[in-house]
Amino acid sequence: MRPPAPAASLAFKSPNACNLCHKDKDAAWADQQVRQWHQRDYQGPILAQGRLIEAARRGDWSRLSDILACIGSKDRDEVFATSLIRLLHSCQSQAKWPAVIKALQEDPSPLVRAAAAQSLDGYAAPEALKALAKAAADEYLLVRVRAAASLAAIPAEQLPNESRPTVARATAELLEALGARPDDYTSGYNLGNYYMQRGDQDKALSFYLTAIKLRPDFLPPHVNIAFVYNAKGQNDKAEASLRTAIALDPNNPAVHLNLGMLLGEMNRPKEAEQAFRRTLEIDPNSAAAAYNLAVCLAADRPAESIKWCRRAYELQPEEGKYGYTYAFYLYQRLQRDEAVKVMTEMMRRNVPCSDAYVLLATIHLERTELEDAANVYRSAAGNPRLTQAERESFQTALRRLEQGR
Repeated sequence: MRPPAPAASLAFKSPNACNLCHKDKDAAWADQQVRQWHQRDYQGPILAQGRLIEAARRGDWSRLSDILACIGSKDRDEVFATSLIRLLHSCQSQAKWPAVIKALQEDPSPLVRAAAAQSLDGYAAPEALKALAKAAADEYLLVRVRAAASLAAIPAEQLPNESRPTVARATAELLEALGARPDDYTSGYNLGNYYMQRGDQDKALSFYLTAIKLRPDFLPPHVNIAFVYNAKGQNDKAEASLRTAIALDPNNPAVHLNLGMLLGEMNRPKEAEQAFRRTLEIDPNSAAAAYNLAVCLAADRPAESIKWCRRAYELQPEEGKYGYTYAFYLYQRLQRDEAVKVMTEMMRRNVPCSDAYVLLATIHLERTELEDAANVYRSAAGNPRLTQAERESFQTALRRLEQGR
């Protein structure tokens, strides 16, 4: 148990033990008392941890380096480290992955290792797959099944030969755990997620329907079943599922966002625009909604489109397509200097977007700024976040440019 921390009540509005009894006093009084009693500022580390948690919850990643340092610290608190790893889910920066992989490989706490394994779901870099395959043999079941779940979408042939039996055993453990309570709606939902990752749409659909039957007001399967219907080409059912989800939770931004994307795919742009605007009313920090709204408006309202593109890029500067699309629309509107500024900054940060490198080099070539174009190709060829094929393509473009001078 941690000691009372009235300073945390002042900073984060959290409760503290002092004022549970002294209800006629406030947190400022309690903070003054404990500071008089203790020369050592024991509340300092609690406040420092709380500030990092608060920043991560807000999506403020200006302190990402501090967050990653805390996760990897030898004297880290395992619950605190686990919380930070889970909160990193919404962080788009590629800088987080080495710290997460290291936590999976080296942290002594199975709670931290399990969180790290879960957070690697969807990140298919070779080093991540290798770490997950090894974690499938962890001494703790929790870590093994989390690793197996994160590997569900990965074909066996992409894993090291020696790891495939281990992953298969961990996957069997995962399925056994998920199927242990067939009368539990969350079991049906989680099994649906597993089979959706495996690409087995029929099994995923069956388990999602089971979850809905057991708990009709549980939102997630209504959303995920829409993805299954969409993959099966049944967009009318996908739309109905999302409309049901909105009826259950009218202020859920993710549901409105997914409805907007589905309506756009169904060639209903005006309705899609309304869904994206509704998403941004609920969550002004939704970069995906800002980006998709910008695309909807590009043909008819280019000035407003650029505004939303800029918003998406500012919210998630590490997402290459946001920066590239913003620069492209600026280029189309003949605001080429601004477009160059955006893409030069992306290049400086090694944002992995080959289209942005191509457009930036094209603008320099149009201006006969040959050395600047060559520098763009050099930067792209040396960007480790691009694929090998992309880097080789830019190296070829550089050779052609130098030979043609």
